[in-house]
Amino acid sequence: MEPTDIKSQSLEELKKTVEALGEKPFRAKQLYEWMHVKLAKSFEEMTNLSMTFRGKLKESCILTTLTALDVQTSKIDGTQKYLFALHDGNVVESVLMRYKHGNSVCISSQVGCKMGCRFCASTIGGWTRNLTPAEMLEQVYRIQETSGERVSNVVVMGTGEPLDNYDTLLRFIHMISDENGLHISQRNITVSTCGLVPKMEALADEKLQITLALSLHASSQEKREALMPIAKKYTITQVLNACRNYYEKTGRRITFEYALVGGENDSQEDARRLAQLLKGLNCHVNLIPVNPIKERSYVRSDKKVIGNFQNKLEKYQINVTIRREMGRDIDGACGQLRKSYIDKKEDS
Repeated sequence: MEPTDIKSQSLEELKKTVEALGEKPFRAKQLYEWMHVKLAKSFEEMTNLSMTFRGKLKESCILTTLTALDVQTSKIDGTQKYLFALHDGNVVESVLMRYKHGNSVCISSQVGCKMGCRFCASTIGGWTRNLTPAEMLEQVYRIQETSGERVSNVVVMGTGEPLDNYDTLLRFIHMISDENGLHISQRNITVSTCGLVPKMEALADEKLQITLALSLHASSQEKREALMPIAKKYTITQVLNACRNYYEKTGRRITFEYALVGGENDSQEDARRLAQLLKGLNCHVNLIPVNPIKERSYVRSDKKVIGNFQNKLEKYQINVTIRREMGRDIDGACGQLRKSYIDKKEDS
């Protein structure tokens, strides 16, 4: 029989697991607290549970714990990038960013990615598998434990397309915001998507209080198709309608991620078209100077072009900021640390 992944279970499910092991239901609350508040890495640490109970847990359950293979720390701003080993030999990466308003952790939702966005390192090796709720939670837990600092914001924007791992994502959101766990406010959780329209519509119906961030990256259907294969399946019009629907159902302002690629999507005409597309939508545009990767010929827009793009959007009353670059001196962009680790492994 497959061992039970207890760190992926809700408190109610854990009660049933504990009762099936012949223990009183209140033990589930203690066990849940060890896993999700005290962030215990082993059953041995759970000292208020009897040795008999711990023995039963060891026999029939797994306690998912991630191990950091590498931690890179930026000398510029203290940003830390973690490479975590999973139980099956796969690796995922996560980032700790320190801001004045608190610590933000960016986590991965899949091993690899199948979306194929042209400028992204995460997708180069393709998709391997979805992460479990426990593996998503553990990225936050190990970073909080290692840094000794409270995590107040979570961004599901690392490797993978979160909405392609939809049920796990929902469970993760409910568990990370659960008052019996780390209790991170849903308003401090951001989920990124490249635009899986049916899943965006399903997410709107959940009426969560999270922020939805759409990776838009283009001002026309033609340009979006050139950068993002998903655009061939769901048009820019469909994606923007799904964003409007999300705002109408949740009241949560939409964030649009726009990676500026030199000579591809950064002209004044692009800015004008983008402003027209977003007119009347309660949104915020996050301009991202693209991180060049050696497998692609894309270059970042120069500073003046980025400034002009921002000014043009502001003239049309679009709320816009240029993303502050964090960890520029380390493998800071999505997928870069994992990719360099895999490349080294293949070369050795």
